[in-house]
Amino acid sequence: MQIRELTLKELLSAYEVVPQLRVELSYKEFEDLIYEMRHMDYKMFGIMEGEKLITYAGASVQTNLYHKRHLYIFDLVTDEKHRGKKYGEMMLEYLSDYAKTNMCKNIVLSSGFARESAHRFYEKNQFEKVSYIFLKSLK
Repeated sequence: MQIRELTLKELLSAYEVVPQLRVELSYKEFEDLIYEMRHMDYKMFGIMEGEKLITYAGASVQTNLYHKRHLYIFDLVTDEKHRGKKYGEMMLEYLSDYAKTNMCKNIVLSSGFARESAHRFYEKNQFEKVSYIFLKSLK
């Protein structure tokens, strides 16, 4: 097993796991968005078992006035066949080390209201609920 940054050549492998979190996302949209997010230094990380992706994380080092320099985790998902085996915790540990190496003050993520098991997972891993996220859809 290996945890590492994924390359753009591995988009198809990443897409085998990502729709388990982002169910509405087509492969074409995923590919387009990954290329568009490159300007913000979005990185794809994976836990690999051989050539098979087990856990996917998408994150970016960012800076703003309220979190200062931080690692923002946009996506974190473990293949449903491998859940409950501590892969998510391993990825969070890896991302914590990555954040420290990049001189981040903290790690930030958001999670939807209906994802209570995910909230318990994050709280178990020392994340605190500190804010609300508001969304206005522009149609």
